[in-house]
Amino acid sequence: MGLWFARLASLLSISFIVSAQAATFHVSPADDLQQVLDRAQAGDQVVLSAGIYKGNFIVPQSIELTGKQGAVLDGQNKGHTLQINAANSYVHHLRIQNYGEDLTELDSGIFVSKQAAKTRIEYNELQGGGFGIWVDAAPDVQLIANKIEGNLELRSADRGNGIHLFNVTGALAQGNEVWYTRDGIYIDTSNGNKLIGNYLHDLRYGVHYMYSYHNLVQDNFTFQTRTGYALMQSKYLTVIGNRSKNDANYGILMNYITNSTIQNNRVIGIQNANNPHMQGGGQMGLEGKALFIYNSLFNQIRDNLFAQSDMGIHLTAGSEDNVLSGNAFVSNKEQVKYVATRKQDWSDKGVGNYWSDYLGWDMDGDGIGDVEYEPNDSMDRLLWKFPSAKLLLNSPAVETLRWVQRQFPVLKSPGVVDSHPLMAVPHSLNPADRSFGTAAGEVAEK
Repeated sequence: MGLWFARLASLLSISFIVSAQAATFHVSPADDLQQVLDRAQAGDQVVLSAGIYKGNFIVPQSIELTGKQGAVLDGQNKGHTLQINAANSYVHHLRIQNYGEDLTELDSGIFVSKQAAKTRIEYNELQGGGFGIWVDAAPDVQLIANKIEGNLELRSADRGNGIHLFNVTGALAQGNEVWYTRDGIYIDTSNGNKLIGNYLHDLRYGVHYMYSYHNLVQDNFTFQTRTGYALMQSKYLTVIGNRSKNDANYGILMNYITNSTIQNNRVIGIQNANNPHMQGGGQMGLEGKALFIYNSLFNQIRDNLFAQSDMGIHLTAGSEDNVLSGNAFVSNKEQVKYVATRKQDWSDKGVGNYWSDYLGWDMDGDGIGDVEYEPNDSMDRLLWKFPSAKLLLNSPAVETLRWVQRQFPVLKSPGVVDSHPLMAVPHSLNPADRSFGTAAGEVAEK
């Protein structure tokens, strides 16, 4: 028993010595901040007083770097304002501005090096033309509640992304707000990461995925971007509970996406609007599609709302073997555009989707339409090919051709059928639900 107490006392002594060695450095703008960072040891805290600290700073040890209100790191428009080179670093409550604009050199407000695993970056404000936060292959990084603003004086293509994850695993980006950068959050060749509750607005793409597997995208909100969620060349994505409002080109774009789940998302007001405040400078020719599926296979697309857009869904280029069930397509100018050669039934196990232009009936009152919904026929394809023919949309000639097509199915080309259309919007997808417009950092609508 005496030996056990002796060993315990020894361990407690060591613990006390280690903790006692941690130091807190209080720094003012008159001090040499880089010299303090170089002198600090692992576990130390560096606290910046209010004022502007000009330069390009490097964190070489696992420290906590924070500041009192008004503490600003200014990169003087070159390079990285702050580079983190040590694991378990913690940077919070700082303003970081005027980082460089050389995208080839990856100029960033905060650059997280490969060796800086498990770094936490929280509650900072960043503003500049390059990348806001670049994480370079460092695993298990947390990016929490940061506000990142790009430089609106630069062309969209010349700005960096707000948050850029390259070859990263285990990252969490949660509760951040990003605007006026090129893309909000860009994920490149990165697996097993989570994007939760971010507010991304006035951008090219809100969320942009490339070559990434097993990622979670949950409860994010995109507003007034060209594309809310650009999902490209990726697999095993779980995209749930997100919102897209007033994005111009696509709400959700699926380009070479396989084995992924798109569920409980709400996409409203995707319109080809000539909006001078939107990224793209008011360009015309934006497509206004709530959901665009291109060459994407084996995905589960369930319980989503696609509403008040120029087009509800456009599916093309061999996008087959996807399950669409329980979705609501409400008040879109055009519900469906389907370009392929194989017939598809958009229902699963007796449950289809709600279509606001469905004219069928439900005699047995089970909530499922008694006649199938068929959005595309040969006349639709003719009108896509020759848009000016829409002037004849309700003419007797068009109605006659459609009647003949119904009477002689052999004349019909393959298309989309919903054999079990829903008679009402599922309650959970009610577009009148005011909770649609809430997200981390969003300003309440007037």
